[in-house]
Amino acid sequence: MLRPVTEPTLPADPAALAAALESTGYLPDEGLATAAYLALVMHRPLFLEGEAGVGKTALARALAEVTKRPIYRLQCYEGLEASHALYDWDFGRQLLHLRAAEAAGAAERAEELEASLYDRRFLLARPLLQALEDSPSVLLIDEVDRADDEFEAFLLEVLSDFTISIPELGTVRAQTPPLVVLTSNRTREVHDALKRRCLYHWLEHPDFEREVAILRRRLPDVTEELARQVARATARLRELDLLKPPGVAEAMDWATALHALGARELDPDTAARTLGAVLKYREDTDRVHALARGALFGGG
Repeated sequence: MLRPVTEPTLPADPAALAAALESTGYLPDEGLATAAYLALVMHRPLFLEGEAGVGKTALARALAEVTKRPIYRLQCYEGLEASHALYDWDFGRQLLHLRAAEAAGAAERAEELEASLYDRRFLLARPLLQALEDSPSVLLIDEVDRADDEFEAFLLEVLSDFTISIPELGTVRAQTPPLVVLTSNRTREVHDALKRRCLYHWLEHPDFEREVAILRRRLPDVTEELARQVARATARLRELDLLKPPGVAEAMDWATALHALGARELDPDTAARTLGAVLKYREDTDRVHALARGALFGGG
């Protein structure tokens, strides 16, 4: 039977982890705190899905702060190859080394000279290798849904045993498996095989009171009234048929923009002038302008 592996620096339970995360400014709900705690003690990757801006990436950074681990981030994109995630050789430095050896008249045999070109000092570690070597760590694999199927299959292999084979140097194995956080905005479905390796959690947009608490915690200079009105207006925007509904990150940007303009509360005219902080598509902005702005941004 699989038993959770505990570490002295880890919070004692999900409630303790939630309190630690809150001290960093990240306010998780009970379900998310439990999922993150289990990922820590079971050494299982945590797969987070949800709309953009709900706090998936921010959770990984907060967990790194709480556990006092370095964080390595791999941003996924279409066409991402294993070499960009694992390691590469610094060909420029290798060439300089070769020329220096020739200039010095080194009497090394060809095989020895070739072997010296693949010394560890010429290796450029990418996020996956960095996370395994700098153990324990947090490895953030961001927007894995943007990568190709081939890269998913490669990730499946790495996450199965947390080892990387470098033909010229040997095998690198993490002494302590990194805390792996994979995020997905669900632009496409990620294969079940990868999800089965992970603990899964879907992040919803926070409810009204939690969003107000997040705004107040992260933006202490913003008034209580403005934070509540921004949270209320953002929730109303999410109910519309927008191309990109605003997340918590956009709500924070909006509140920051309003505060920078000296606003202490949200009124329709100021809201209309600052929509660029919360909406990112012209079609969404046009749609909101076409509606009754007072109904969207009123204080009620």
